[in-house]
Amino acid sequence: MKTVIKNAKVYESGKFIIKDFSADLGITVSNIDNLFVFPAFCDVHVHLREPGFSYKETIKSGTAASAKGGYTDVCAMPNLNPVPDSPEHLKAQTDIIEKDAVINVHPYCAITVGQKGQELVPFSELKDAFAFSDDGRGVQSREMMRDAMIKAKSLGKMIVAHCEDNSLLNGGYIHDGEYAKLHRHKGICSESEWGPIKRDLELAKETGCKYHVCHISTKESVELIRKAKAQGVDVTCETAPHYLVFNDTDLKEDGSFKMNPPIRSEEDRLALIEGIKDGTIDMIATDHAPHSAEEKSKGLEKSAFGIVGIETAFSVMYTHLVKTGVITLEKLIEIMAINPRKRFNIPQNGFTVWNLEEEFTVDPEKFLSKGKSTPFKGKKLYGVCEMTVMNNQVKYIKE
Repeated sequence: MKTVIKNAKVYESGKFIIKDFSADLGITVSNIDNLFVFPAFCDVHVHLREPGFSYKETIKSGTAASAKGGYTDVCAMPNLNPVPDSPEHLKAQTDIIEKDAVINVHPYCAITVGQKGQELVPFSELKDAFAFSDDGRGVQSREMMRDAMIKAKSLGKMIVAHCEDNSLLNGGYIHDGEYAKLHRHKGICSESEWGPIKRDLELAKETGCKYHVCHISTKESVELIRKAKAQGVDVTCETAPHYLVFNDTDLKEDGSFKMNPPIRSEEDRLALIEGIKDGTIDMIATDHAPHSAEEKSKGLEKSAFGIVGIETAFSVMYTHLVKTGVITLEKLIEIMAINPRKRFNIPQNGFTVWNLEEEFTVDPEKFLSKGKSTPFKGKKLYGVCEMTVMNNQVKYIKE
């Protein structure tokens, strides 16, 4: 049975072509008019919480939410129990993925045993790993990171780094900026992020390791990566929608505005946008990080770090960057669907269909994710996913 979309605006080879789009999907959805067809999105930074923390999210709920957001591939971070730091521990995760995942899940292995930063994982035993990351924790030792890069390079694998210098945190939990000063909160300084990035870029240049920086949030991070790329360092990076939309004056006394790294200054936000525009920032990732309602109900100081975002990421970026003329729709597709796959060698396997004229109000109670904490709650956005297809199978269809 044919699914036919009349006069669809189809993304092909970097541009949109208006044509009738059809696919054999086993369902008949005929004569739908004027929709956009994009290559399916890929998110290189999500937390699916299973095994170990299924009260926050499961492989099943997280991947269903991803399909609703237009994604057919997500890369799952290793802060789990057990941490995927050995073949046996990795299998505990992949067994659930094989049984329950709605879309493709690519699990990271940890860089250090238990993500404790004390000893490296047995890289040679994890040669089938997708990539290596200690996300949620920064590797504090320069020598340990250098050794990790050497071992990863020998396997042809990438180091994907959460950059955070623990010695500079001083108990902080939001950006060390205007809001923190006005409301007497403990701040996290920008150097806690860009300092380790500077170190790692030097090591990546020295070792030749493929290196990717997670969720950058500061103007200094953008500039350091821009310079490193100009010098030929094999580096890419990501940022997330909330860093491109909010600055620290938008914060509220609400756990839904607490994430790590924190939302930073307007100067930082504008630098990130310039990084998107000039290609310094390669991709958008969500850092989708679900927690229970209780864990997110304790205000800025005591709530857990992390928000959800995979069901709203495209709509947020389309509303705030494309409709406002900051970037083109083609650029948004490049940084959400094309670049992540190219860098992480993940083949394109489907498409997603969107009504860009439909406006909606973000209601977390309608999320498929078990996590409901988002700073976009109650915001009006444009762009509704009608369908996501992977390998000619419908993974999500709007009811």
